[in-house]
Amino acid sequence: MKYYKWIGIVACVLLAVACFLPWTYHADIKEYFNGFYSRNHYGKPGKVILFFAIVSVILVLIKKIWAKRTHLFVAGLLVAYVIRVFIVFTTCYFAYCPERQYGLYLLIAATLGVLITALFPDLKIANKEKGEG
Repeated sequence: MKYYKWIGIVACVLLAVACFLPWTYHADIKEYFNGFYSRNHYGKPGKVILFFAIVSVILVLIKKIWAKRTHLFVAGLLVAYVIRVFIVFTTCYFAYCPERQYGLYLLIAATLGVLITALFPDLKIANKEKGEG
């Protein structure tokens, strides 16, 4: 992939931006929740997501096989964590369901971008023929 690094970096920047955008709107308390503000009901998942995004950018820029494998592991953890965040933030409580906002959908799309970047790394493998020495 020619634009491997750029796609990975843009996906991580979109992850960071999505943490600051509204994820859900709770009409019962008339507030928007995002990655850093949730009235301490759901914690601050934006910190964890930003950590994974920074680690992903670093691993995308390193041209070693161990970095590509580690990036795949980090991307898998990020996908699992974002699924957990999606479930926690959108679950109904007391017969009330919060409204999903565009920040949550951007978070999912950016996470899939990071996963695709991790699944298809730009790797050049040397062709070593047997018998030459």
